[in-house]
Amino acid sequence: MLAVLVLLALAGCGGGPAPQAWAADVCDALGPWRDEIDTLTSGTQQQMTAKTTPAQAKENLVRLLGGAETASEKARVSVERAGVPDVDQGAPVASGFVGSLAAVRDAYGKAKRTIEGLDTGPAFYDEVGAAVETLNKEYDASALDTSKLDSPELVRAFDEVPECR
Repeated sequence: MLAVLVLLALAGCGGGPAPQAWAADVCDALGPWRDEIDTLTSGTQQQMTAKTTPAQAKENLVRLLGGAETASEKARVSVERAGVPDVDQGAPVASGFVGSLAAVRDAYGKAKRTIEGLDTGPAFYDEVGAAVETLNKEYDASALDTSKLDSPELVRAFDEVPECR
């Protein structure tokens, strides 16, 4: 009996939250994260064009990237707490969401550490530009391809749940 329960849990069947509840929890976690990332992205762009010293820009960028790293980890933990939806292939779907947020968190952390290590000399802004370009590539690579959701129940839940609109 225990082996059957383990297999069901690994397959994402039985015992997990219903698709609508899981989608609502995921969207509740991702909404504030998206807002925070948008705010931090705007702040980063402003820093790149502001008339500040390289030392001031470095301090501000490190703070902004650290905030994005923290926000991404908070969202990852919240999505992980949502559990595995009670649908076929629920475990890989849940794992994909959590893994994507972990990769985003790591990309922000790497960019933060890169900028922390930069000298504020004449090449500072060029090096920041390269760090941001790397961040953008890693961010794009971490994106979860939701078109590959094989669960009609989850697709319907994400379309119908008010938290996801």
